Formats: sequence, C-alpha cells, structure tokens
Amino acid sequence: MKLEALTPMIWTNEMKETIQFYTEVLGFTCTEYSEEWGWASLSKDAVGIMLTKPNEHTPFDGPKYTGSFYFNTDDVDGLWEQLKDKTKICYKIENFDYGMRDFAIYDNNGYMLQFGQELHS
Repeated sequence: MKLEALTPMIWTNEMKETIQFYTEVLGFTCTEYSEEWGWASLSKDAVGIMLTKPNEHTPFDGPKYTGSFYFNTDDVDGLWEQLKDKTKICYKIENFDYGMRDFAIYDNNGYMLQFGQELHS
C-alpha cells in the first residue's frame, strides 16, 4: 500500500469568504463548489485543499487545529513580497537553522499557513 496525496479539509463557517481568500490572495482555483453540501475543492499547482462547513455531529466555534499547513515553494521571497501587505502575519520571512527560509501568515479563519524554500549551501 502506498499513500499518494494528502488533502487538508479546512472547516469554516465562512465558506464564501474562505474561497475568496484562497483564490484572490493565494491564487488558488475553486474547482468544485456545492452550496447545498457546504463544500468546496481548491487547487493550485500540485496542492489541493478542501473546505467544508462543519456538520451537526461535531461542535465548531472556530479553528482548533494546533499545527500549521506548510507549503513548499520555489520562490519564497517572491511569495513573501506578494502576501506581506495583504494578510495577517504570524512571523516574517527568515532563514532557519533547519535549512529552510520561510514565513507564516494566517488565513481569514485563523489557520496558520507557512511557506518555505530550502536554503542552498
């Protein structure tokens, strides 16, 4: 058995606003959307994200995810310049001892999104 992909499913009560954030700010494309189901699928390059409204089986009053979503990119500096004035910043771009140059922002729901590029020696 092999795993072929991981597609995060982000819970939100603000579906249209979240679609707008990911498409207009981050450049994703909304490939599928069902208002009836409260669900959407977004993609950009090799990355896929699904959005869903929480269902009645699980209480939801905002993000509870304790980690972050880490995106590898081939131009972290260019992406930083594109996003730094349009988003809420978690931490500014910097080089880290673990060999990555990255930064982090928050989406409109409060989920942390990190973007990084490997440092070359």
